[in-house]
Amino acid sequence: MKDEGVGIIGTGHYLPSKIQSNEELCELIPELTPEWIISKTGIKNRYHLAANETGSSMAIEACKNAITNSGIDTKEIGLVIVASFSQDYLFPPMSAKIHSHFGLQKDCQILDINTNCVGLVTALTVASERMKCDTSIKNALVIGAEVLSKYTNPKDKETAVFFSDGASAVVVGRVDEAIGFRSAKFMTDSSTYESVRMRGGGSSFPIAEKSEDLKVLYAEQNGLATWKQAVTNFPVVIQKLLEKENLKIDEIDFFIFHQANGFLIDYLIKKMKVPLNKTYTNVEEIGNTGSASIGIALSEAYSKSLIKKGSNLVIAGVGAGFNFGACLFKV
Repeated sequence: MKDEGVGIIGTGHYLPSKIQSNEELCELIPELTPEWIISKTGIKNRYHLAANETGSSMAIEACKNAITNSGIDTKEIGLVIVASFSQDYLFPPMSAKIHSHFGLQKDCQILDINTNCVGLVTALTVASERMKCDTSIKNALVIGAEVLSKYTNPKDKETAVFFSDGASAVVVGRVDEAIGFRSAKFMTDSSTYESVRMRGGGSSFPIAEKSEDLKVLYAEQNGLATWKQAVTNFPVVIQKLLEKENLKIDEIDFFIFHQANGFLIDYLIKKMKVPLNKTYTNVEEIGNTGSASIGIALSEAYSKSLIKKGSNLVIAGVGAGFNFGACLFKV
C-alpha cells in the first residue's frame, strides 16, 4: 500500500448570534470601563449562546462547514473527538451526539477529552497518531466546543471580560506522505494547578438532597498566576517541538495560538521574535472560547487564505492545570 500522510483537509466554525459588547458588560460591572477592558485584554466583544442553542448544536454547525469544505462523505468518518470542558452533559459524551446527528457508522470510534484550552491541540494529535496506527480510519472529525457563558459569573471581572461561546471543527484525512502531521509536544506545570478552575464533580460537588439544593458554580481564575504560567512555559513547549523536528523558529511559516488575551499573544510573539504577519488573531472580536478558540482561528485563517500550501504550521495552546501543547503540520 502506498504510504500516506495524515493532515488537515477541512475546517469550519460557528459563533452564536448574541454579541456582548464591552459597554453591555460594564453595565453589569460598573467599576469597569470599555477602555479599561481593551487596555488590559484587547477584547471588544464576546459571543453568548442564544436561548435555542446548545454546545452540541454549535458543534454540529461547525462540523457541517468542515465536512463541506473537506468534500468527504460522512460514511468515511471513522473517529470523532470532541474537546470541551462545558459539554452538554456530564455524560454521555458529546461525541455520541455528533455521531447520532450525522448517522455515522457503528465502527466509528467516539471520544471526549478535557485538557482545557489545549483541547484542540490534544485532539488533533490523538486523531493524527491514531490514524497513523490504524489505516482503516479514513477520516477523523475533531471538534472544539464551549459554552463558557453558562459557567461565568457575569459580575466577575476576572472571568466575564474573557469568556465566550463558540465551536470549531477540523477534518483530518489521508494526504500525500510529504505533508500532514509531523510531531507534537506537551508539557505540564502543575505547581499552580488550581489557579483556573470550576469546582464540581464527584469529589468537590456536595451531594444534594433535593434538586433545589444544587448551587450554581462559576469558573474561577487567578489572572496573575495564569499570565506567569503562559509567558514562562508557552514559548518553551514550542521551542521543544521545533527541537524535535530540527527546525528553527524562522522556518515556521504560520502560527495559530489559543486566543486567550490579545496582549498575551502580542507579548508571546514578541518574546519568540515571530513577525505579526505569521499569525492570525480574532480574540479582539470573539473573546476566549476555550477549546474552540484555536479551531475558530484556524478556520478563519484558512478562509482568508492566510495559510499557504507547503507551509510549516504550528498550532499551540495553554490550558488550566497548567498544560501546554504544540503540534506541527506541513500543509
